[in-house]
Amino acid sequence: MLTQVWTLPPLMIVTLIALGAVCACAAILWGLLKTGLAWRLATDMPNDRSLHVTPTPRVGGWGIVPVAVVATLLLAPSLWCAAAATTLLAAVSQIDDRRGLPARVRFAAHLVAVVGFVALFPAAAPWWVLAVLAFLMIWLVNLYNFMDGADGLAGGMALFGFAGYAAGALLSDHPLPELAWSATAISGAALGFLLFNFHPARIFLGDAGSISLGFLAGALGYWGWRGGVWPIWFPIILFAPFIADASITLARRLLRGERFWQAHREHYYQRMVRSGIGHAKTALTWYVLMVAGIMLAICALGRSVIFQSCVLAVWIAVLCAAGALVDLRWRRFQSTLSDN
Repeated sequence: MLTQVWTLPPLMIVTLIALGAVCACAAILWGLLKTGLAWRLATDMPNDRSLHVTPTPRVGGWGIVPVAVVATLLLAPSLWCAAAATTLLAAVSQIDDRRGLPARVRFAAHLVAVVGFVALFPAAAPWWVLAVLAFLMIWLVNLYNFMDGADGLAGGMALFGFAGYAAGALLSDHPLPELAWSATAISGAALGFLLFNFHPARIFLGDAGSISLGFLAGALGYWGWRGGVWPIWFPIILFAPFIADASITLARRLLRGERFWQAHREHYYQRMVRSGIGHAKTALTWYVLMVAGIMLAICALGRSVIFQSCVLAVWIAVLCAAGALVDLRWRRFQSTLSDN
C-alpha cells in the first residue's frame, strides 16, 4: 500500500498525510473530551500569571505526539531517534503536567534527548559547532514551553513552522522527502489540535505537547541542515517570532536579576493579549508574521549568500519593529491604567 502511495505526486502525498494527521489528532482529542478523560489526565488551574480564568485540560500532547511519532516511524524511519526522543520527553512532561517535577529532572530529560540525538547523528562539522547547536536546541525545547500561553499561539506556530519545513524539504536543491513527510504529519496534527485550541480554547497544549514540539522543531531543523537540505539560518527564520520573543524576554529578566524559570506575563504575546488585542487577534497577528517569514526563507533557498544575508537582515528589522510597536502599545496601556 505504501509503495503505491509513494508513486503519487508529492503534493498529493503531502495532502493525504496532512488530512490523515488532522483527523487522527482531532479524533483522539475529541475522544478525551467526550469521555471526560481529558480532565483526569491533566488540568490547568488559573493563577495570577495566567491569561485564562477557567480550568482547562492540558492534553494537547496526547493528540499531537502519538500522531507525530507513529507517522515519523512509518514515513521517515531514518528519523527513528527523533521519534524515540520525542516519546521520552512526552512521557516525562506528562508526569510534570500531572504531578510536577523538579527543574533538574526536566532539564536532564531535555539534555539526554538532544545530546543523544546529535551524538548518534553528528553532522560533518567541528565538535564546538555541534555543541552550540545542541545548546540552541535545548533552548528551543524550553522556549516553546515558555511561549505556550495564549489560545492558538503555540499550535499555530507548529502548524506553519512544520509546514515550512515540509515545503523547504521538497523545494530545496537537495530535497529530502522523508523529512517532508514527517514535518507534514506534525503540521497536520497541530491543525487537528488547533480545532480545540483556537480561542476560546477547550484544550491546552500542556508540557507534553509544547516540550515535544520544541524538540521536534530543533531536531528536524538540525536534520535538514545535516543533510544539506537548507542552511543553518532556515529553521531560525521559520520560528523567528517565537525565538525572538522568548529570547528578548529572557534577556530582560536576566538583566533585572529575576528568576527566569518562574512563570510570568512579560512576553510580547502576553502583553498583546493583556493590552486589549485579545487571544484570537494576537494569534492571527503572529500567524501573519510566521507565514511572511516562511515565504522569505523559502524564496532565499538556493540563492546567493549576499541575498540570503539581506533576507535575514530584513527579517530581523521587521521583528524588531514589531516588538517596538508592542512595547509602545504596552506603555500606553500602562499609562492609561495609572491615570485611572
